Amino acid sequence: MLQFIKDWMLPLAMLTGVITYPWVSQLTFLTPYLIFTMLFVTFCKLSPSDIHIRPEHIWLLLIQMVGCLVAYGLVWLYDPVVAQGAFICVLVPTATSAAVITGMLGGNVAFLTTYLLVCNIAVAVAAPALFPLIGPDQELSFIQAFLYICREVGPVLLFPLALAWFMRYFIPKIHQKLLRIHRLSFYLWAVALTIVTGSTVHFLVNQENPDYSTEIGLAVVSLVICVGQFLLGRRIGRRYGDPVSSGQGLGQKNTILAIWMAQTYLNPISSVAPAAYVLWQNSINSYQLWLKGKQLKREKRNSTII
Repeated sequence: MLQFIKDWMLPLAMLTGVITYPWVSQLTFLTPYLIFTMLFVTFCKLSPSDIHIRPEHIWLLLIQMVGCLVAYGLVWLYDPVVAQGAFICVLVPTATSAAVITGMLGGNVAFLTTYLLVCNIAVAVAAPALFPLIGPDQELSFIQAFLYICREVGPVLLFPLALAWFMRYFIPKIHQKLLRIHRLSFYLWAVALTIVTGSTVHFLVNQENPDYSTEIGLAVVSLVICVGQFLLGRRIGRRYGDPVSSGQGLGQKNTILAIWMAQTYLNPISSVAPAAYVLWQNSINSYQLWLKGKQLKREKRNSTII
């Protein structure tokens, strides 16, 4: 039973959020704390000696930082709200679970964890400057909005790293104990996914005069961006001999963080894009794992024949 729940945690969490949205949507204030804890547990496993910046990291980061603005500008011609959804789907950093999928697909886990760190720092720096430019809040000046978002986003993305490395060097006994509960992030992720799904459904249900054309546009745009990022990441990685790691680094996103950011700093409807991205990226990951399984079976069969 426990294995069944673990295998189906994603759809179960989202289904729970949909069914219980009147109640779980009231827990949205917990989301940044859950994101902080998930990143903290992940960064506890990452040693400074594991950090090695490679050319692929620079290319992926440039695509992420510049690509979010390009995507926003192109889609803005169609619909400004859909453009915000496109923007957040590109800007948001790599998912903490990407390293697990990378390892299962035979990629370089060290490469992926380095990029996870690099892109989180980059987003923490870039987000406060970019959100005021495209967000709907016109009551604050750019500087006021910049400082406000710095205060909100910085601790969520940067403090987990600082705390994890502080404990590694100054409180090693507690740090070692934390390494033994690394699965905690998996269950926190499920709780956070339930809350953000419920929050998204609550917003959609309580819209005035909904026609859902914008929501459909957001879902379609997120599909195009999801596929495009996986393919582009793999193409860059192929030049350096590791398409899997680069593909997962650029394509597999921290959608919980994206939904929270969209609901907090952009038009809340735009959170439909990263919510749909959850389905698209997990469908792609499932397909990749299926192909990898077929490859391993074929190699095993061939080795038996030989």
